[in-house]
Amino acid sequence: MCGIVGVLGDHEAAPLLVAALGRLEYRGYDSAGIATVNAGRLDRRRAVGKLVNLSDLLVHEPLPGKAGIGHTRWATHGAPTLANAHPQRARRVAVVHNGIIENFRALRDELGGQGIGFESDTDTETVAHLTQTYLDEGLAPREAAARALGRLEGAFALLFLFEGEDDLMIAARKGSPLAVGHGDGEMFVGSDAIALAPLTNRITYLEEGDRAVITRAGVEIFDATGDLVLREIRTIEIDATRVEKGGYKHFMAKEIAEQPAVLGDALRHYLGEEGPRIELPGDIDFSGVTRITMVACGTAYLACLTAKYWIERLAGLPVDVDVASEFRYREPPIPGGTLAVFVSQSGETADTLAALRYCAGRADRIVSVVNVAESSIARESDLALPILAGAEIGVASTKAFTCQLGVLALLALEAARQCGRLSPAALADHLTALRAMPGRFNAALALQDRIEALARRLAEVTDVLFLGRGAMYPLALEGALKLKEISYIHAEGYASGELKHGPIALVEKTVPVIVMAPHDRLFDKTVSNMQEVMARGGPVLLITDARGAAEAGSGVWETLVLPEAPELFAPMLYALPVQLLAYHTAVAKGTDVDQPRNLAKSVTVE
Repeated sequence: MCGIVGVLGDHEAAPLLVAALGRLEYRGYDSAGIATVNAGRLDRRRAVGKLVNLSDLLVHEPLPGKAGIGHTRWATHGAPTLANAHPQRARRVAVVHNGIIENFRALRDELGGQGIGFESDTDTETVAHLTQTYLDEGLAPREAAARALGRLEGAFALLFLFEGEDDLMIAARKGSPLAVGHGDGEMFVGSDAIALAPLTNRITYLEEGDRAVITRAGVEIFDATGDLVLREIRTIEIDATRVEKGGYKHFMAKEIAEQPAVLGDALRHYLGEEGPRIELPGDIDFSGVTRITMVACGTAYLACLTAKYWIERLAGLPVDVDVASEFRYREPPIPGGTLAVFVSQSGETADTLAALRYCAGRADRIVSVVNVAESSIARESDLALPILAGAEIGVASTKAFTCQLGVLALLALEAARQCGRLSPAALADHLTALRAMPGRFNAALALQDRIEALARRLAEVTDVLFLGRGAMYPLALEGALKLKEISYIHAEGYASGELKHGPIALVEKTVPVIVMAPHDRLFDKTVSNMQEVMARGGPVLLITDARGAAEAGSGVWETLVLPEAPELFAPMLYALPVQLLAYHTAVAKGTDVDQPRNLAKSVTVE
């Protein structure tokens, strides 16, 4: 969510901070600010709204200094106002923060009893004032920060800057990710490696409970017990072309178009060049697995719902799928023989990480499916399966979703093989079909002009329903999610058979119903539900293949014909038209496609 950057450098910090914050815009934010130390003087600039507002402010009110911290804020405590923007300051200390300080009210009351006044509604200002009280007691900055950190409860990433200290930053991580970048006589801090990519590729990831004392000479890291520890410096390679728009109007458009290529990359990674063989990194032994628990949030949760159909049908293993934010609070039993699978694009999703930690020591094995190989979820798993989608900047997940599906499909096939439910010939057929999916993706993308025309009509409505059966049901949910999150049109996804159990009451001529129905074994059932919609005047957009279009009959509002695909993997293909529908509808409505209101790319707080 919130983005954090820090610089101890040889050059003016403000331009570097603003540029780094620009690379963190994808995380979602509603205000931004920076603070620097120049000739011992601490000062800050903040602005509400987009980062360009901060850039404009800095033109008129420059902020010199070669040491600085910066922040993009996604509002939690307090509205998105200038007073609540970060950095928060208390005289000699400025703080930027991602997360939630759960005991901030008690601390605020304690500080208020000492006559300390507050200018904001944020929990972060409490951290600044608490640290300042320890400075007032005569503690040095590093000791004051350590004492303040010891009083905090909750999940956070924090970065401190002090007046009179132009060669010191203090960083701390508990729950929210934070990385330290190593330069040549310079040091950096960022919420993720993307923020630091042009500055350095040598990264140290702070672990849970770590506190880092950073100077230009290097970093000292103390663990949760206060012991000095060594953390690995990793060389991170980030393809710069993957974090630029590359001529597209929006990152989302670029990332939709990249799907044939990135899915092909992911499949080649796991399948090799030849032969019907799945090569997973590390061994997953399904012989002792009696059930699989899958946990995720948002679009990743819908990828898990799709995989449930695959695993249960192919491997015959029971699969539970949970929303991460609910999982640990219901304290589910984890019986022996449980394989726990966690899916997250960022690998830092707070609820998913908390659910993983609940399963640690309970599940027989923990496997994660992630896009960021160095993420917290990946590092805390027994085995991490990268989806290799490349950096996904648009808040609405597109290429990460289809790559998640690709990796989960391979996991389902490998489980079926090991369980003796899939012959070598059948496995070879499925892998051949998977290898052909990027080509089918290209054919679906060729329908873009037709989809754009349909989207202009969808942009005029206020409500949309999506229907699907079997593995297309999660795709109906995904289509509705995509449309609502970037176009702000109210949309709901339903299993087609549930139509008569309530949703049909919403059907009328002003409510389009998008029916996802490849010609599969459930096609006739889905078409029956579609006919019920049309009988009540509901306009139907049918997404199907040529055979389905021929057999569906007349009366539909519009038909979108996709290439034929094997029934098992059709959900991967049908993701593309609903992504394009959402994208072009949002463009037609003039909404902020890449950074929709109120949303964050990486949800690192509960």
